[in-house]
Amino acid sequence: MTLVLAMILDALLGEPRWLWSRLPHPAVLMGRAVGWADRRFNTGTARRLKGTVTMAGLVLATGMLGGVLSAFGPVVEIIVAAILLAQRSLVDHVAAVAAGLRQGLPEGRQAVAMIVSRDTQGMDESAVARAAIESAAENMSDGVIAPAFWFAVAGLPGLLIYKIANTADSMVGYRTPRHEEFGWAAARLDDLLNLVPARLTALLIAAPCGLLSQLRAIRADARLHRSPNAGWPEAAMARAIGIALAGPRAYDGKPRDFPWVNAAGRRPLMASDIDAAIRVLWMAWSVALGLGALLALT
Repeated sequence: MTLVLAMILDALLGEPRWLWSRLPHPAVLMGRAVGWADRRFNTGTARRLKGTVTMAGLVLATGMLGGVLSAFGPVVEIIVAAILLAQRSLVDHVAAVAAGLRQGLPEGRQAVAMIVSRDTQGMDESAVARAAIESAAENMSDGVIAPAFWFAVAGLPGLLIYKIANTADSMVGYRTPRHEEFGWAAARLDDLLNLVPARLTALLIAAPCGLLSQLRAIRADARLHRSPNAGWPEAAMARAIGIALAGPRAYDGKPRDFPWVNAAGRRPLMASDIDAAIRVLWMAWSVALGLGALLALT
């Protein structure tokens, strides 16, 4: 029942600005730790080994911290878990893109630039909406279902270990000259920890949308994605609202010709499609909450 209460608390309160404007968010602290390790150890030779040892140290430290926090009892566990779940903030950030698009394309681009790393200046309305929906699907897995899954499996230690791995991957897990070697362990660990949650997220999206009969097609679409995990929730979301996702885009000024996910889906998109994706997020969250309650009662 601890997980259920944490999910409800997160959904109700999200990330109160009055609190996190005064205190650093735990995710920010994790980011600072990864950034410090990157500056300190990502030098010279044997960078893959250094990155692997760094990740082992971060995992050990966060796991131990989770054990210490758990010793303070269920109230602390609920509060910490609620802080590290992101359903409310995810919905708010994605909804801001829809609101921006309704004001105008520049406002939509500005809002979506807050949640995606791709180039946004040349985006049309469809590209802005598509980027927001892809972010919604992927972050439903990374920010909600995966943390909840690892909390259910291993309590706060599991949740904190997942969060540090996911944070490290988002900061150093790129195939760039600086991070390809040092970030290798972070990227591989994040892939491993998201293996089950990403597929579970696809099921949670598919089930309330009546798509369980299309799981084979969702799996086929997921394999087209450049990520071994992100394709699953995106493929399920694309079919849930009848649209095509992924496809060509640009990063750092360089066009990338990615294949379409659910290529037969509708491609011209608008703010109302983002609204539909948000409804799907809440439907998936509700199923996850129900499953959590069932597990708590067994």
